[in-house]
Amino acid sequence: MPNPSHQHRPRVDLPDWMRNPEPPRRTPGRRLSDLVDSVPRLHAARRRLWAWRDRSRFGERHPVVAAIGSFVFVGVTATCLVVGTLYLLYQIRRGAV
Repeated sequence: MPNPSHQHRPRVDLPDWMRNPEPPRRTPGRRLSDLVDSVPRLHAARRRLWAWRDRSRFGERHPVVAAIGSFVFVGVTATCLVVGTLYLLYQIRRGAV
């Protein structure tokens, strides 16, 4: 008689609470979800929101353009802040402010 390629584990008897679990509790979140599902316009709005949230972002489609654009934006913003600070310090020293 040939040896089996693997050993079968003995059957495990699951407890009753695992075989027949209690129904899910009626939490406020589940009630609200059921309300949204029962109103067609709310259900459609939820589906549109999920589709919008799962869309691919511009930065994922064009990572190089997004990186260059953000670098330029940060550079311009930092330059404006530094120049503005220097201008205010100049005005304070002149006594105009």
